[in-house]
Amino acid sequence: MEALARPRIRGEGTTEAEWNGWPGLAQLPRIDARTLVPRGARAVVVAPHPDDEVLSVGGLLAQLNDEGDGGDGGDGGDGDARVAVIAVTDGTASHPGSTEWPVERLAMQRPRESRLALRRLGLSIEPVRLGLPDGGLAPLRGTLAARLVSLLRPRDVVFTTWRGDGHPDHEATGQACALAAASAGARLVEVPVWGWHWARPGDARMPWQHAVRLDLDEDAVRRKRAAVQAFASQMRSDASTGAGPVLRATTIARAQRAYEVMFL
Repeated sequence: MEALARPRIRGEGTTEAEWNGWPGLAQLPRIDARTLVPRGARAVVVAPHPDDEVLSVGGLLAQLNDEGDGGDGGDGGDGDARVAVIAVTDGTASHPGSTEWPVERLAMQRPRESRLALRRLGLSIEPVRLGLPDGGLAPLRGTLAARLVSLLRPRDVVFTTWRGDGHPDHEATGQACALAAASAGARLVEVPVWGWHWARPGDARMPWQHAVRLDLDEDAVRRKRAAVQAFASQMRSDASTGAGPVLRATTIARAQRAYEVMFL
């Protein structure tokens, strides 16, 4: 799946009512967590920014944890898959020009929020932080791919943002993960995050032919919703700049779905 001409991300985006009214989502092929991450494999989530790991596959992570898969970052109770999270940036560019949320504060706050969110999913793991520049990943795709190759293992299942997602950091991370996964002998799974915002139901720019749907149980839905609420810095208006929340109401609504969609 190659990157597309980047669409514009603006406004509140396509509403959940519009997506829910499209029968195509209900007709997607179903997949379960164990098929996505087989026994003996490791789920590696590569997040461009703190919060992308939850917005993309928070429900999957909760369900893997429920199956005994890596709450302590090691082998689960039945020797099954493990879970790892790689944070590409610390998300320090989320509030440009803000005196309320300067870079130094974000550099501490956003990783803290990510750790809290993972705990709410039931995971006691510490993300690997690469410290690359937020908003500057496009020219560093090769560097990022090389860093990832050193962290990946054969049989890993790498979950990351879709290469056509519409956000330059998301696309660069997806491209780097594709290179790294191929080099390391890992499997790549791409997840739309911003794509839901700019696309319309049935939008031909989304690779529906590669899409599968993971249905979430009630506990995974509850945990994912709680995890999203951990990103407080992204959910408040900024009085110093007049900017609204980074995570729009439509984004939060999407995170409350009882399913996740991925591109294989």
